[in-house]
Amino acid sequence: MRWKTKHTWFLVSPQAGILDVAGPWEVLGHANDILGREAYALAAFSPVAPVARTRYGLVLAGLRPLPKRFDLAPDLVVVAGGSTLSPLPPEQEAIVVWLRRHHDRIATLVSICVGAFLLGEAGLLDGRRATTHWEFIHELQARFPAARVCDEGIHVRDGRVWTSAGLTAGIDLALALVEEDHGHAVAMAVAKRMVLFLRRSGNQAQFSEPLRRQEKEPPKLRDVAAFVFSHLDAPLPVERIAAGIGMSPRSLSRYCREHFHESPAELVRRLRVDEARRLLVETSLPVKDITVRAGLGDASTLWRAFTQILGVTPAEYRARFAAQPESTPV
Repeated sequence: MRWKTKHTWFLVSPQAGILDVAGPWEVLGHANDILGREAYALAAFSPVAPVARTRYGLVLAGLRPLPKRFDLAPDLVVVAGGSTLSPLPPEQEAIVVWLRRHHDRIATLVSICVGAFLLGEAGLLDGRRATTHWEFIHELQARFPAARVCDEGIHVRDGRVWTSAGLTAGIDLALALVEEDHGHAVAMAVAKRMVLFLRRSGNQAQFSEPLRRQEKEPPKLRDVAAFVFSHLDAPLPVERIAAGIGMSPRSLSRYCREHFHESPAELVRRLRVDEARRLLVETSLPVKDITVRAGLGDASTLWRAFTQILGVTPAEYRARFAAQPESTPV
């Protein structure tokens, strides 16, 4: 069988975070090692080649100028970092111009952190779901109203365009790319090689997102979440939720799709898992009691939900994130 090499180009912005570049690059490099072949042919380009100074002073060298013409189009382009300024600095504008000119030839486009603003300026987020670092979610939506900006996860895919939150979220997005190309086992092998405790799914919330959403969300969204949380230990078919908040089942389904980008059943499952996570971290309750309180049925259902969504078992999650008791002085 002839294996296809994916030609992967990183477009490096001046002042990008070093992790925006190094995180995804390391994931793809480790995938090459594990597969024993060049699954990803990596190359880095920048409008300020051959060197670019990153946000906190480290300098990346060996960068190539943005190619004006090329015979073989890259399979994957990663826009590593960018700028939230408007108008963009000239160096970032050069990347935007390049994307406008060549994007039709590129199978997969990825942005890391505020690289989403460069995709937006190039018109590549119009009509698509997208995300960025939590500090700039509202600014991204305001700048690009034709985009559907999401604050529900650390990376989002819409067709051939992938966007991620900042910094370490680029690692999670790159692992998702590896899993799509080469399967779950290879992605997990890369995560273990990089000594990642938790391989996060794209649905995992960005830090501080629950509080920020609660502060900003309109009353009807608060009503839905509040009703679900108040009845987590009971069956929650769409008809019961709808009746509890004074909506028809059809209207509730449409509302959840519009505002949460998920069905009522998916919303309930996510909130159940969120509550289980909280109880694992904040209490010493046995797992069987947590499954009852979170309405997840039994321990096997909780185990499946955690391994599918978070990539770890409930016990591993508690061991990593629960507060450790203070030691007694001797």
